[in-house]
Amino acid sequence: MSLSPADIRAAREAEPQARPRDLAVKLGIAEAELCAAFAGAGVIRIEAHPDRLIPALAGFGPVMALTRNESCVIEKVGTYDNFRPGPHAALVVNEGIDLRLFPGHWLHAFAVEGEGGKRSVQIFDAAGDAIHKIHLRPESNAAHWDGFVAGLRLADQGQSLTLTPRKPPEPPKANPDRADELRAGWDELTDTHQFLRLTSRLKMNRLGAYRIAGLPYARRLAPGSVESLLRQAADVAVPIMVFVGNQGCIEIHTGPIARVVETGPWINVLDPGFDLHLRMDHIAEIYAVVKNTQRGPAHSVEFFAADGALIAQVFGVLRAGEDAVSQWNALVAALPEGV
Repeated sequence: MSLSPADIRAAREAEPQARPRDLAVKLGIAEAELCAAFAGAGVIRIEAHPDRLIPALAGFGPVMALTRNESCVIEKVGTYDNFRPGPHAALVVNEGIDLRLFPGHWLHAFAVEGEGGKRSVQIFDAAGDAIHKIHLRPESNAAHWDGFVAGLRLADQGQSLTLTPRKPPEPPKANPDRADELRAGWDELTDTHQFLRLTSRLKMNRLGAYRIAGLPYARRLAPGSVESLLRQAADVAVPIMVFVGNQGCIEIHTGPIARVVETGPWINVLDPGFDLHLRMDHIAEIYAVVKNTQRGPAHSVEFFAADGALIAQVFGVLRAGEDAVSQWNALVAALPEGV
């Protein structure tokens, strides 16, 4: 039996300290339903489409941008300047916040006022899973809030949502009969973005292709390689690019990392303006991957959950210069091989 908005509010009042995502899981509802149940009581339903929403965020100045999937959370502090719209993919590109947005999945959005003056904007997909969140900070322009909400407020402020069932991640798809075609196409890449078009044409996907490509294209790594890589990258302060996303948003950090901390099953990067939280026990397969680009070979470490979902990717920064790229490539090459 589904919970009514009143039931959801009562459950939240009984557990006021629970994280929204954790409480939603416990109640067997989507996190968006938890938000919607409080419409009119600290929550306002607003337009979700990035073309309307993202430009309006710029007026807040510095905020924290958060994107997550089941196994990894990335948080960056910056402004929502330099938005580039697109019907299928949009961008926010600046020094602080670097996003790839897929508007077709931005379906439900809320302006949330919490206890202690906390304010956030939260966007969810058709299943009610969080796509992206924006949290105001002490230095944010709080005076922009009322105008922001008024400009995006929906006429429908109902407390219930119509959601569609969540689609499971696509399992690994390999086509061993076309492995030679895969390698030949891989050799012809001039941009990493061409890779998914190649695998789609061959009726494969990313993980399936990595499993059959072999050297020098992809090398499976041993468990623990991600944690080792993050610590070593911090030790030598080599710049990296970290990509974390879901079907509606990919968020990117570019630069060196410094403070890497292990807490229970989590490995965390806790730096000024950048936090990363990764569930180590969710990592089932890790690959060192090389793809050709116009700037030269791009070496990455990419890791997947047991259900085949991509958790995150870590690249070197090709524009950082030859020394930095060589240093990164050496770190990746030294990671132990797995089975």
